[in-house]
Amino acid sequence: MSPNADKRPALLLSLVPVIFLMGLLIFNIILFKDDATGGPNQLALLASGALAAVIGIFVLKRPYDEIENRIVKSISMAIQATLILLVVGCLIGTWILSGVVPSMIYYGLQLIHPAVILPVSALVCAIVSGAYFGDKMSPLSDTTNLAPAMAGTDLFTHIRYMVYTTVPAFVMALILFSILGYFQGSSVEAAGNIPEVLTQINAIFHIGPHLFIVPAMILVMVVMKTPALPAMILGTIVGAVFALIFQQDLIAQMMGTDFTLVGGYKVVMGAAYNGFSFESGNKLMDGLFNRGGMSGMFGTVTLILMAMIFGGAMEGTGMLQRIADSILGMVRGVGSLIGATLASSIFLNMTASDQYLAILIPGRMFKGAYDKYGLHPKNLSRALEDAGTVTSPLIPWNSCGAYEAGVMGVATLEYAPYAFFNYLSPVVSAFLAGFDIGIERASVKVAPGEDEAEGAELA
Repeated sequence: MSPNADKRPALLLSLVPVIFLMGLLIFNIILFKDDATGGPNQLALLASGALAAVIGIFVLKRPYDEIENRIVKSISMAIQATLILLVVGCLIGTWILSGVVPSMIYYGLQLIHPAVILPVSALVCAIVSGAYFGDKMSPLSDTTNLAPAMAGTDLFTHIRYMVYTTVPAFVMALILFSILGYFQGSSVEAAGNIPEVLTQINAIFHIGPHLFIVPAMILVMVVMKTPALPAMILGTIVGAVFALIFQQDLIAQMMGTDFTLVGGYKVVMGAAYNGFSFESGNKLMDGLFNRGGMSGMFGTVTLILMAMIFGGAMEGTGMLQRIADSILGMVRGVGSLIGATLASSIFLNMTASDQYLAILIPGRMFKGAYDKYGLHPKNLSRALEDAGTVTSPLIPWNSCGAYEAGVMGVATLEYAPYAFFNYLSPVVSAFLAGFDIGIERASVKVAPGEDEAEGAELA
């Protein structure tokens, strides 16, 4: 540790890289619009990280090695996510080629009325995929385990306590999705497109319920607590095998010759790496299915890596902690403490660009303050999740926002206005804190002297 490691940077100085980054990102969005994440935002994050490092080295006198080590450690936190992202790209390509995704859409359009497809989709995602209801509530979720660990409470106490904010937010989101779906799904134009889409899907792909064996296998592995990466890899492989068995006519069309195993292998590899690509002559169909592939995730991966560089540089120079300290200094009561926790997690999702840091840093910084005010640690763990977990996909340069955009093929700023649950979770949490509803106190208060010593150690 360098002799300057304990030197606290000034707040205004700490905000310089943040302001610089925000300015560049806003300019990029105005100039490049949806293409901002295709390179400009990556360079903005890299330039801002470089600025933070320069300030740390020449102004704060921090050794370059310390800053670099913090950056490397920050990047290492995102390696698993980037590997999963690359494999998910392959999985999407092979699942479209195999007919798995087209079968889901084909049967879904017949079973679910357009007016209720939005709330039903939200329910299915909450139960099956976990995004983002399950990312808060599932005991298998990494953030659901991380938040109570940082706060000092146990996992299931944390999950039970989150019900009071998560369920109301989700119910309100379902109501909003129902209203939105009613007006969109009841339009003649929306309903009139469905038969055409069904006909086109059936003409291009071999459709059948047997193709659901592939996603069912993934669900079984999830129940068996199989790690995500091997589960996704196996799902990709099985999807490729199903494509070779059940989509031979489509593969032959894509090859331009009769089906052969070698030619089919080439098509499958192309779909896994470059994504599914087939010109059907129907713009709606091509836009729906021509996507996926490992290469399609490269832009998202570089965005995550650049975000980790910026977050690591800010943390390595001490500027990230200084900003968090200034927020803690404004706390004047229980309501403002929980509000400061929520605001800090959202702020760190915007600056550190990663939901883990948005949980870790406020968890470290605010734990002593919750003890001081006699609050049960589950209040802290819930606040960390209510803001740190669910607001991360709303920010284009955050690792989660980049991940969602890469997987869905929809820019973050396009889907963000409709992510009702993600907005409502911190709002409900702030409302309950502001009116002191359901805020549980600890049975024993920490003595002021102990709290100050702990707070100094954490800082």
